[in-house]
Amino acid sequence: MTPAIRLLQREQVAFTTHAYDHDPDADSFGAEAAEKLGVDLGRVFKTLVCQAEGVGLFQVLVPVAARLDLKKLARALEVKKADLADGGVAERTTGYVLGGICPLGGRKALPTWIDASVSALPSVYVSAGRRGLEIELAPADLIRLTGASVAELAG
Repeated sequence: MTPAIRLLQREQVAFTTHAYDHDPDADSFGAEAAEKLGVDLGRVFKTLVCQAEGVGLFQVLVPVAARLDLKKLARALEVKKADLADGGVAERTTGYVLGGICPLGGRKALPTWIDASVSALPSVYVSAGRRGLEIELAPADLIRLTGASVAELAG
């Protein structure tokens, strides 16, 4: 049971968990999840902790099939520059390990942006808070629970 799963239960949100055997040598945690679960790469979203001057730390969700476009992100935030946060900072801030960072139930609630491709999907997969475990839920629930802004962020 992860903090994310407890949050979803408490909020009475419909979701499904999907477990798989995580390979510690995997190059891409999200691509590994998609492959092992037999899910299209465009439906599995990775959670990236980022930072920008005047904004501080925040999280961004983009499909694992795409890359985060930092220029698009900066435009969406209306700042000059946005960057990925240091991995150690991401882990300490969220309480989750890299490859298992979940946008829900983290140690600290972070402002959230999600790539606009989420709106066209029937459901999305995000890490459940540990490697080898994904949560499938409706995009509207993910947006509502994170208080996310939706923008074109993938490159």
